[in-house]
Amino acid sequence: MNQDVFPQGTHIGRTALRVTNLGEVTDFYRDVVGLTVLEGSDTRSVLGVADTPLLVLDGDPTAPDRHQSSAGLYHTAFRVPSRAALGDALSRIRDNWQLGGASDHWVSEALYLTDPNGNGVEIYRDFPREEWPHNDDGSVRIGTEPLDLDAVDAAATGATRAPPETDIGHIHLEVSSLDAFRDFYIDTLGFEVQTAAPAASFVSASGYHHHIGANTWHRRTDPIAGRGLSWFEIVVPDGDALAAVRSRIEDRGSQVTETDDGLVVADPDAIEVRIRADPSTR
Repeated sequence: MNQDVFPQGTHIGRTALRVTNLGEVTDFYRDVVGLTVLEGSDTRSVLGVADTPLLVLDGDPTAPDRHQSSAGLYHTAFRVPSRAALGDALSRIRDNWQLGGASDHWVSEALYLTDPNGNGVEIYRDFPREEWPHNDDGSVRIGTEPLDLDAVDAAATGATRAPPETDIGHIHLEVSSLDAFRDFYIDTLGFEVQTAAPAASFVSASGYHHHIGANTWHRRTDPIAGRGLSWFEIVVPDGDALAAVRSRIEDRGSQVTETDDGLVVADPDAIEVRIRADPSTR
């Protein structure tokens, strides 16, 4: 096994958002995205599918707006297992919200929208992996073409909840520097580059089209601040993989904190990244 990169099975775990209107945002992720409220209080909601938490919402009515110069979240991408599930998501969006965009990315079909606090949301389904186009160097090609919404709509079954196979397939960040992003997420943590686009970069583990995207389209210059993304999680398959990434972080001189669940490190834009081993392998 190459100790310098994330191994097979690495994926994105939970995402946490700081929101000013907890009830309204919770309702959005329940009724539009289709998640189930697994835990709830006056200050926090945890939503997911089946018994798996995917999204943590921390309510903070006094949280300042994210400044237009601050790095942070571009979107959280919820991956559903089929076109039928994507069709059901489209129906929920049309019934309860507003669709912001839709694209065929050659590797996936994606719907885009924005939550009540201005956080970007993607709901998508992957095409079969053997159908993904690749460059000569083996990296995955990601494009953008109009999505056939009529075909997606025709596949809908009427389900009001996302299926239990739903997960967070990737997270997309707005960063201040793509060079610093690549230095941290590739050279330090161990992701591998898949696709570069104008002012954007997409990295992954084990040949996935991307687990993390980053862009500088809006010319963010400052560290993350205000409401929006609080932290996100990278899940590695076992304790050996966790030890390997800790060694890489320390070798690169980055500060890492050990917790009961795993590791916590800040990226170049002060975005908190939590890394833990899959609990099923402990």
